[in-house]
Amino acid sequence: MEEKTENEISYIIRGAIFKVYNELGPGLLESVYESILLYELEKEGLSVKRQVVLPIFYDDIILDNGYRLDLLVNNKVIIEIKSVEKLAKLHHKQVLTYLSLSKLKLGILVNFNEDNITKGIFRKVNGL
Repeated sequence: MEEKTENEISYIIRGAIFKVYNELGPGLLESVYESILLYELEKEGLSVKRQVVLPIFYDDIILDNGYRLDLLVNNKVIIEIKSVEKLAKLHHKQVLTYLSLSKLKLGILVNFNEDNITKGIFRKVNGL
């Protein structure tokens, strides 16, 4: 089986986000969207890991209590899920930091608490 590119994975993720949003609407807890999005992505044949620990390497030590990725798809694409009134600059920077620390190229930040989900999906790239 041919391995999917980040852009191909991103296309599938975007479709799944729309499907979940259209079924559930805005205003639920992030954990609900995370669970259902994981389910939808696995139905599409993708490999999805939930709450993946992203260790921090500092000097000669490893801190494995640093960060957790909401979803990691095919070990290539990070999905950071929010359900907030308004995304802050910090949320965007968070995804870029995750990409930098993980050496991955693509992250998707999604805020499900939007009237129009199109306005709540952001692609973040790290050398893609």
